[in-house]
Parts: sequence; structure tokens; C-alpha cells
Amino acid sequence: MGNPALSNENKSKPHKPDPAITAALKGWKTHSGFWLKAAVAIGLTSGLLLIAQAWLLANIVNAVVFAKAALADVMPSLWGLLALFLLRAGLAWASEQAAFHAAVQVKLAIRAQLYQKVQQLGPAWLTGERSGDLLNTLSDGVEALEAYYARYIPAMSLMALVPLAILVFVLANDWLSAVVMLVTAPLIPAFMILIGKGTEKRNQQQWQQLARMSAHFLDVIQGLTTLKLFNASRREAQVVAQISDQYRQSTMSVLRVAFLSSFVLEFFGTVSIAIIAVLIGFRLFWGELDFLYGFFVLLLAPEFYLPLRNMGTQYHARMAAIGAAEKMVGILEEKGGEEGEVMCVPELRTHSLVLQNLSFTYPDARTALTNFSLDIHPNETLAIVGASGAGKTTLINLLMGFLQPQSGQILIGDTPLTAIAPDAWRKQLAWLPQKPQLFPGTVADNIRLGNPSATLEQVQAAAEQAYAAEFIVKLPQGYDTLIGEAGQGLSGGQVQRIALARAFLKDAPLVILDEATANLDRASETLVQAGVERLAQGRTLVMIAHRLRTVQTADRIVVLDQGTVSAIGAHAELLVSSPLYQQMQAAYGGEA
Repeated sequence: MGNPALSNENKSKPHKPDPAITAALKGWKTHSGFWLKAAVAIGLTSGLLLIAQAWLLANIVNAVVFAKAALADVMPSLWGLLALFLLRAGLAWASEQAAFHAAVQVKLAIRAQLYQKVQQLGPAWLTGERSGDLLNTLSDGVEALEAYYARYIPAMSLMALVPLAILVFVLANDWLSAVVMLVTAPLIPAFMILIGKGTEKRNQQQWQQLARMSAHFLDVIQGLTTLKLFNASRREAQVVAQISDQYRQSTMSVLRVAFLSSFVLEFFGTVSIAIIAVLIGFRLFWGELDFLYGFFVLLLAPEFYLPLRNMGTQYHARMAAIGAAEKMVGILEEKGGEEGEVMCVPELRTHSLVLQNLSFTYPDARTALTNFSLDIHPNETLAIVGASGAGKTTLINLLMGFLQPQSGQILIGDTPLTAIAPDAWRKQLAWLPQKPQLFPGTVADNIRLGNPSATLEQVQAAAEQAYAAEFIVKLPQGYDTLIGEAGQGLSGGQVQRIALARAFLKDAPLVILDEATANLDRASETLVQAGVERLAQGRTLVMIAHRLRTVQTADRIVVLDQGTVSAIGAHAELLVSSPLYQQMQAAYGGEA
């Protein structure tokens, strides 16, 4: 018995329409440049040489068997035949190389588009995606396109061109065999399509199951410590085994159809060749056909059906590509991140950020902001506080352009944020989240993410300002010390100070902090808070905070309540005028 939840998840997820995916695959073909045309041209040239090879071989056999030619008489033809063999081998290699380069060009272009789109959609979109599923799409999914562009597309073109060229020569030598070819040839692609249609949904389900298995397995690996603490590792191992078994069954289902279709294609191809051979044999026996022409046609008959059978074999590459491309098309069609063309952003040190009547509701009908209005003045420190779910994170995502409001607008001076190119806008801000991301590399490299062209002296100066230099110089190799994924080997406070050094190095006029001191001990919090106060000098600073003592020095504090502004003022003012702020202060004793 399968897990009902897993089965329901798989059934409930709708498939994208096949025409949309097919259109996308055809459109991506333009990324291959001239390589794909070169592969087809080389394949067609090889097919024409094959006809010449068959004619030469037929003449050699006819001369030896019936004209009693000596070896010396046919030696020039044999050398010509050898040259054709070698030339066709070289063309086959060149065609493979051209097709491979075409597929590589497409993969590089699509992967770049996907990376760019994911960056445009931003962290707000990523929170709704499973990391394993997304990684599977960007890696294995893109790789699955190779067979489609390197095998299926050239096979489709050669299926029409090579048999047509062969048919012309067969018709000139034996019209009856040409008629048999014309009648039987359409049967192979027709049955291929009929059988292949049954594999489309299977392939899409297989890719969805692979994506779910990747996502679930990554989640289990990342949460292995927690699973061990709660003694739930064995249960999760059973779930992983169950998902793996479902994927195995799906894969075997696809393979069954693939083997069946291959058998059918080989059967029809073999029967068609046999019919032509029998007809030629009888007419040779009755003296109605010359041996030279009959043998020439018989040599061409298998080559006539070979491109059709190859296309049938590669048709499954199309099915696999459709299954893999479904998620890619979905990502590329996501709305968001494309707005804005203005590259010149008004100076934030002299212009206010004006938030006018912002409203935002999530797809699950959860309302985050309702008619929210606020002016953020240049060079001020603005703190945003409120209960969980009040709309703080949504507001930050709107400010950074990761989300777009359903109504209202954000203005920088008189320029709407939607009119500004996302890359140009994000160059004007620095973001310090609650859990900064560090990457495998040196400490200096991680700080330099704020400004990739910065010198070591600039990196060191930024670390000094962020109170990070003190612990960095004590590391084994100082700024050249290698750190692991997510800052492995460093404490939470040290990770936060490296991220703070990035913000200093970027020197952006707008700094956004998302609970930067959460989950830190008192000593680390003090150092980070001191660094934040330094960072706020001469910049506009917007910060979300739960610990009220970290916002007491803010110029203004905005109290949010269910997506609306409950009160605005300094700490002392709010303690007198805002009942909600008073409740927060009383409930958490300044630790909220």
C-alpha cells in the first residue's frame, strides 16, 4: 500500500498543457545557433554518400559474379568504397559533435534563463518552493534536454530528407519497391506516435515523482539532527523508501512502453524490408529485373527504414524532454521581477520612500497588508514592530521588490518603484536577514559578496566597522580561512557580523534589517547592534525587530497590527500613547 498523502499529492498536481511545453521546446531550439543545422546537413550528406556507396557495392558484386571481373578490374572501385566508408565515418563523428554542441548551447541558455528568473523572483518566491525540487530542475532537468536537441531534432529532419532521397533513386530503378516503401513507411511513425502518446503523462508523472523524491530527501538530510532528537529518523527512512519505490514503479512503466514501441517499430521495419526482398527475389527469378538494379534497391531498403526507426527510438527523448521541461516552463512563466526599465534611481539620501495605500494578499487568501501608507525619510532609522503575522516581512519584501502589491504603489521621490529595473534598485540597498547565507570559500570572499571588486584593504576596513575583525584575525589563516556551507565552523554572532561587513562594503544608501539580532546571545547581540548603529550613520535604515530594546534608539517606530499602522512615534512616545506597544513591552519585558 502506498502512502495516501503522497499519492494524492501526485494526483492533485495538474500537468501543464502539452502544446505549451512543445512550443517552448521548439522556441528554445533557436539557442542552438548554426550547430543544429550543421548536424542535419552533415547527416544528409552522409545519407547521399550512402546511396553512392550502395551503387558502388552493387556494381562491384555484379561485375565479379556476372562479368567474371578480376580483382585488378574492381580494385579502383574497392578503393573508392573504402574512401566512402572512411568519409561516412568522419561525417558521422562530425554530425555527433555538431549535435552535441547544439544541445550544449541550448542547455547553457536555458540554465542561464532559469537562474536569472529565479533571481528576479527573489526569496519571497523561493520560500514557496522545495529546494530539492528546484535543484533537480536546474540540474537533471536541464541535462534531460540534451537527448532532445542532440538526437530527436536531427532525427526528425533526417527522417524526412534521407528516405526521400533514397526513394528518388529507388523509383528510378524499381517502381514496385518504391510503391511498397511509400505504403509501409507511414506505418512506422504512425504507430510510434500512437504508442508514444501513452508515455507522455507517464513521463511527466515520473519527473514529478523524481522532483518530490529529491525535495523530500534534501529536507530529510537537512533536518537529520532534528529527526534524531525526536527519534523520527526510522519513520522518515521508510517514507524515503516508499517514495523511491513509487519512482521505480513509474520508471518501469515508462520503460515497458518504450520497449513495446521499439519492438513494434523493428517489427514493421523488418516486415517491410522482407516484402521488398521477396518481391525482388521473385522478379529476379522470373527475369523481370536486372540483378544490378535489384541488388542496389535491396541494399537501400534497410537504409530507407533506418531513419524512421531511429526517429522512433529518439521519440522517447521527446517524451523525457516534455516531462523535464514542464517545471522549467512553469518557472519561466512565473509573474514577477520583470517590471521596470529605468536604470537611474533617485538619490535615496535626499529623497523619501513613500508607501501609498499598499495592499497585499497571498494566494491562500491570507491578507498581509491593507491600505498601508508610510513615509520613510532620508537618513532616518525606522523600526517596524508587531506581533507575528502583522505584515512586517511582507512589507520588507515589497520594499526590496520581491513582491508586488495588488494595489497602491511605492515611490522614490516621484518615481514609482515598478518603473525602476530590479537590478538597479537592489544596487541601492543592502539586506541583512535573520539568517545570512555564507558560502564555501574564504572569509574574505564571503565579505566581498557585497562588492566583488573590493580590495583586501577595503574588506578589512568593512570587517573593522562590523566588529568582525577581532575574531577573523584569530582564525587559522585570517581572512583566507576557508569556511563551510552556511558558515560551518562559525558561531551565529560571527556569521551575522560577516554579513554586516558585507553591508558596510556595499555602502548602499538604504539598509534593510530583518530581525538581525534574533537568536543571538547577549554578547553577540550587543556587538551586532553596535555595528548596526554604525551602519545607520548617513543611511536610511529600516529594521524589523522582536526584541524591543534593540529599537529604543530608533528615530521612529512603526507599530503594525494586522497589516495596518497602529501607531508611529519614538520609544518614549509610544510607551505613553500606544496600548499595543505598551502590551508588547509589558508582555515581554523588553525581550519581545
